[in-house]
Amino acid sequence: MEYTTLGRTGLEVSRLCLGCMNFGSGAEWMIGDREHSLEILDRALDLGINFLDTANVYSAGESEEIVGEAIAGRRRDELVIATKVFFEMHDGPNGRGLSRKHVIDQCHASLDRLGIDYIDLYQIHRWDHDTPIEETLSALSHLVDEGLVRYVGASTMVGWKFMKALYTADLEGHERFVCMQPEYNAVDRHEEANLLPVCADQGIGVIPWSPLAGGFLTGKYERGEDPPENLRAGSDDYTRRRFTDKNWAVLDEIRDIAAGKDATPAQVSLAWLLHKDVVTAPVIGPRRMAHLEENVGAIQVDLTADEIDRIEAPKFPQWPQRGKD
Repeated sequence: MEYTTLGRTGLEVSRLCLGCMNFGSGAEWMIGDREHSLEILDRALDLGINFLDTANVYSAGESEEIVGEAIAGRRRDELVIATKVFFEMHDGPNGRGLSRKHVIDQCHASLDRLGIDYIDLYQIHRWDHDTPIEETLSALSHLVDEGLVRYVGASTMVGWKFMKALYTADLEGHERFVCMQPEYNAVDRHEEANLLPVCADQGIGVIPWSPLAGGFLTGKYERGEDPPENLRAGSDDYTRRRFTDKNWAVLDEIRDIAAGKDATPAQVSLAWLLHKDVVTAPVIGPRRMAHLEENVGAIQVDLTADEIDRIEAPKFPQWPQRGKD
């Protein structure tokens, strides 16, 4: 495994971050098997992945509980545990959002489920239009001051709002977001025209989610064929909406490059992200042990400038998105 620092911090993280959304039973495409989830987590840690990303909302806390079980007994000082807050955790008032109350309450709840004394990276899962960013930043700073959180991060928002949050933190002396989680992969490149320039300018670490476009970039789907019901695209639209001519053209190039390197399309797709200077660590979400082993193999895949150009040629990054063209 290779390691790098998260943005301008001194925090060392593995070049791949293990996404833990699949570890639970909240949806039919999740693993739904606690023991198998623990086996994947244990193997990831043994392979040198020290960066684990979950969220309170993943299977209503079940993912955090599984992560907590997996890291029990491991050296805590070697692990970077990240979780998130924003989405609804219970019905009624104050059950969601980024108010001071919800942020602090949910931090304590996440700590309990994870079985740890502090969270390395606490992230706002989305922008809260109903809460002033000053209030959210104040709450996050309080958690850092109390020793419950070490760093704060953000995920998925309009670039100017993220810049506003960074400016507000600087102006008022609050904790500054050190990383951003955008949707980013070889067919979803809209953030190149939105968040990524802000991150590059401000020294923000980037940990892309959906680096394989919901499985599309693994190459397990074929143009013109209905996806099998047992695969994600067979049961929801998140992957299937990428079945467009331009995206198939990207995948054609990735498949051809992979064949010439004795690699898989997934490995080439991850390697494309790892070659981006702005990217710290793609967030991989394996559902099977073989997927994990395959993903880790991407660290060893080298791409030439010409191969990167071939992957990027079919698409032009736009913001706002113009569908998935």
